[in-house]
Amino acid sequence: MDVRAIFGISVLSSFVSSAVIAGLYVWPWLRFRNRRTAPLPLVAPHMFLRFIGLSFLVPGVVSPLLPAAFTVPAACGDFVAGVLAIIATIALAKSTRWAVASVWVFNVWGAADLLYAFYAALHAGIRPEMFGAAFYLPTAIVPPLLVSHVLIFGLLLRKTSATP
Repeated sequence: MDVRAIFGISVLSSFVSSAVIAGLYVWPWLRFRNRRTAPLPLVAPHMFLRFIGLSFLVPGVVSPLLPAAFTVPAACGDFVAGVLAIIATIALAKSTRWAVASVWVFNVWGAADLLYAFYAALHAGIRPEMFGAAFYLPTAIVPPLLVSHVLIFGLLLRKTSATP
């Protein structure tokens, strides 16, 4: 089977699976939670997962053919998103006055970073095999992270907590 087909099927399957879990379990549970604390379980995983993007800069993990024009912005964008996730998680956990603002900053940056990485990869002509051992990042990690960003936007854009 063609590697591009395997890559595409992997990404699509991860998006669909993430959306199904989000729709069936996560959103129904979150939508009745307090707007100031509900994003916490969605933001917190980014503290760990976003730093994996630095692996794009490790020789031997990705192919030397993977262009720096992709790897450097992807790795740096993920690093910043990870730091912003730490700040937002602490702010939410401590119920600071600026907690919701920090979640906005994290979420806008984080979602834009992931979408830009997809855009940059498509326009740079990156082939799936260039990802090397980091193949799992765009196929297994990025789709659920993007779905979590959509859920966070849903929470942030709510006027008030809904009633069951």
